[in-house]
Order: sequence, then structure tokens, then C-alpha cells
Amino acid sequence: MKKLEGKVALVTGGTSGIGLATAKRFVAEGAYVFITGRRQTELDAAVKEIGEKVTGVQSDVSCDSLKRESR
Repeated sequence: MKKLEGKVALVTGGTSGIGLATAKRFVAEGAYVFITGRRQTELDAAVKEIGEKVTGVQSDVSCDSLKRESR
């Protein structure tokens, strides 16, 4: 059994860099992963690259986006 089998993970900024690498590793270890990203094109590419057990969610979780919405 893999370390993360049966677990669900959320990786913010999962479309590139450390976030994408983390999402790939979690899937390799058996987790189902949700990744977030601001741009749908990059999000779709990351989901395709990861391949399985992944869902992309377009969102902006930065502090700036929260400030804009509170106005």
C-alpha cells in the first residue's frame, strides 16, 4: 500500500514549480489531488501532465484577491 492511499490533498498553485511537483508526488504516493491555479489554460495543462487522480479548480487564493473582494 502506498503512503497516501485513500487520502485527498489540496495543492494551491499546483500548475507549475513546487506545487506541480508536489501534486505529482502525492498522486504517485496514492492520493487523490485537487490543484488550484488562476489561469485555466495552465490548469488544464497541469491536469493533463499529472494524468490521473487529479481535479483542477480555477481560483485565486492570494491575499490580494481577498482584499479586492472585501471592498
